[in-house]
Amino acid sequence: MWLAVVLVVVPLAGWLLWWWNDIWYELMASFGSSKGGSNKLPPGHMGLPVIGEMFTFLRYFKFLRRPDDYINVKRRKYGDGIGMYKTHLFGRPSVIVFSQTAIKYVFRSEESFVLEWPNVELVGKTSLVAVHGKTHARLRSFVSRSINQPEALRQIACIVQPRMISALKSWVKCGRNINAYKEIRKVTFENIGMFFASFEPSPTLDMLGEYFVGLISGIRSYPLNIPGFAYHHGLQCRNKIIAIFREELEKRKNGIEDNDQPMKDLMDGLMKLKDEEGSQLSDMEILDNIVSVLVAGYESTSLATMWAVYYLAKYPKVLQKLREESMSLKKSKSEEFVTSDEMLKMKYTMKVVDETIRMANVAAFIFRTTTKDVNYKGYKIPKGWNVMLWIRYLHTDPENFNDPMCFNPDRWDVPMVPGTYQVFGGGIRICAGNMLARLQLAIFLYHLSTGYKWELVNPDAKMKYLSHPKPEDGVEITFDKL
Repeated sequence: MWLAVVLVVVPLAGWLLWWWNDIWYELMASFGSSKGGSNKLPPGHMGLPVIGEMFTFLRYFKFLRRPDDYINVKRRKYGDGIGMYKTHLFGRPSVIVFSQTAIKYVFRSEESFVLEWPNVELVGKTSLVAVHGKTHARLRSFVSRSINQPEALRQIACIVQPRMISALKSWVKCGRNINAYKEIRKVTFENIGMFFASFEPSPTLDMLGEYFVGLISGIRSYPLNIPGFAYHHGLQCRNKIIAIFREELEKRKNGIEDNDQPMKDLMDGLMKLKDEEGSQLSDMEILDNIVSVLVAGYESTSLATMWAVYYLAKYPKVLQKLREESMSLKKSKSEEFVTSDEMLKMKYTMKVVDETIRMANVAAFIFRTTTKDVNYKGYKIPKGWNVMLWIRYLHTDPENFNDPMCFNPDRWDVPMVPGTYQVFGGGIRICAGNMLARLQLAIFLYHLSTGYKWELVNPDAKMKYLSHPKPEDGVEITFDKL
């Protein structure tokens, strides 16, 4: 008897709550509209109160492992329409934007859609990704000059190669299978740690690497500051990271004698950065920006490099063409290192780089927040709503890329339709280190393809997509010299 009641009452209560949540947000949207503006929200559902559609999101990303179907199902249910749907994710009412046209509209409407990370406390409230206006422009200009301009790239190319070469040699010597993700993360962090804060390989750097793993896991988790949850662990990791960098910052502050000396790393440059009035960054601003830039460069570069190893093993014909081009350059050189200018002229290598980044989809979605009520194609996006630009779907939609799940660098022989390739974001918030990411991957592929061969141990390994997409085994490979 009681079981029958439960089986009837619980689903009915869930349905009523689901229905009421939709009605509630529709009612809220009807208040405060500007004259002549629409009160109609985009198609979609808000899910259950507070929880929203997180269970649905997790079902597709974590359990079914079909993230693209999260949008495909909605397209079949609601149609393409305006290229966006309403929902409730990560604790906030949201709109998912997935079409090329709608994403372009958001990127171009910078005043209406501002970057606002859902868990901004983890990356830092005064960091480049969190600030706006003149402060953002000043920081972005400096970071871009420091890591993305030709002279900076030439310097970085020299810095990163010794560790890359040493790591590849050590993979051969270890005499066991290699977990590509873990090993690539290690060398990537060593290189980034060196250029951003002059940290040599050490136990401290190893600890920092582990803390960053926890921090990154918490960034896109549900914001519950309760022990046992990823967000809580991420906050703890951030505090430990800040403590390490603060100690380094204090050492430098006590040792600075001449502010006119050339910048030796990113921390050094942030300490010397001044605005138009001559004001310098506070200690917290320096620390927040070191953390945010490291977060952006560390995980994205590691994952893209891991995927390159994976796809080149899966597509031997692509690897052969890449190897031929790289060998041609190697034979023309007397030294072991390559320059950034040489690598950026390697046409097929750079096509492999761009195709890898497209397929990797490291940033599956990008967050924005509405600063005011926005009306788009007859629908209202209320002020304060979360806007999730579903970048991944641009790169996996057959309407944008023919046979999108096939690794095909030759597709880049033809220019992409504008707006369909947004791996680095868009607008004034486009990734400040996009050229640095491409260069590091290209250099690694050069040394990898000219000296080594490898095979996947688990070619049919299952994929996981949270917090970032990667095979479950981390791309385990057998590895040897050519």
